[in-house]
Amino acid sequence: MRKSLLALLVAAAVVPAIAPALAQDKTVNLKVSLWVPPAHPLVPATQAWAADIEKASGGTIKVSVFPSEQLGKAFDHYDMARDGIADVTYVNPGYQPGRFPIAAAGQLPFVFSDGKKGTLALNEWYHKYAPTEMKDTKLCFAFIHDPGALHGKKKVLLPSDLSGLKVRPAQSTIGEMVKMFGGTNVQASAPEARDALERGVADEITFPWGSIFLFGIDKVVKYHMDVPLYTTVFTYNINLAKYNSMSDAQKKVIDDHCTPQWASKVTDPWTEFEANGRTKMKALEGHEVYQLTPDQLAEWKKAVKPLHDSWAEAVKKAGGDPDKIDADLQATLKKYEAGI
Repeated sequence: MRKSLLALLVAAAVVPAIAPALAQDKTVNLKVSLWVPPAHPLVPATQAWAADIEKASGGTIKVSVFPSEQLGKAFDHYDMARDGIADVTYVNPGYQPGRFPIAAAGQLPFVFSDGKKGTLALNEWYHKYAPTEMKDTKLCFAFIHDPGALHGKKKVLLPSDLSGLKVRPAQSTIGEMVKMFGGTNVQASAPEARDALERGVADEITFPWGSIFLFGIDKVVKYHMDVPLYTTVFTYNINLAKYNSMSDAQKKVIDDHCTPQWASKVTDPWTEFEANGRTKMKALEGHEVYQLTPDQLAEWKKAVKPLHDSWAEAVKKAGGDPDKIDADLQATLKKYEAGI
């Protein structure tokens, strides 16, 4: 009896010490800004992520998700996180050429073969460099979409076929590729892309497969190059002041939701959506999905080599070691079997 009573007293003394003090924490309200529409797979996945944060925090962290550029334009999302216009933002680093040269390694052509494995590789690799390159925000996680391709009004087989064409690039590195091959870049965010093609401002677009349907671009293009040409690097960034204002227990909840596992949970539905879009496009009347011959693909890979050299120079100019960074990326790609 005395032993049982002693055990109860010890338990009563220990439980308050080990239980999180979340119930006594001040309520924190987080605004999450996404620039994709509600139908995009990232939106419900992010809402589920937000709900789990609320639950894990005992309701002391309230999270509201705002899609469709409600809080600001797609191009501005990094600065929105930095300045506190939103507390968590969905960032495309390639929307601001030259600003994030290390991250741009993930945007070179023919790097990733797979969206799921590629996200795990990219997230692990970039977490080592984000504290330097994105130092005025906190990186939650980095990811890629399933590899995208070139879609347009003209069948493009070789790099030289881009000469004279107006192309909306998915990100800045692909924009450099377009210029290198004699094309003209048309700047338009994803929500603006269909309008640019419809009005003839653009002839071609680099885009992931499923999103072609989501943004209605299938209505204004006909030809689709079936090759993993590129991916786009994305990040979820957190406002530093808001993060630092949280209690230790609340910070742990956020950190526990910025893991590789959560990166997969949030982005896998999108990866699957994009991959399914390729299958859907192949079955669609009035569209031609075409492959490149081995010789044509080899010519593309050879032609884009200067882009890697330009990337290395940009990293060196920013004070980084491109050889070390690239070797680290290649090793991580090999670890996850995510490279081409």
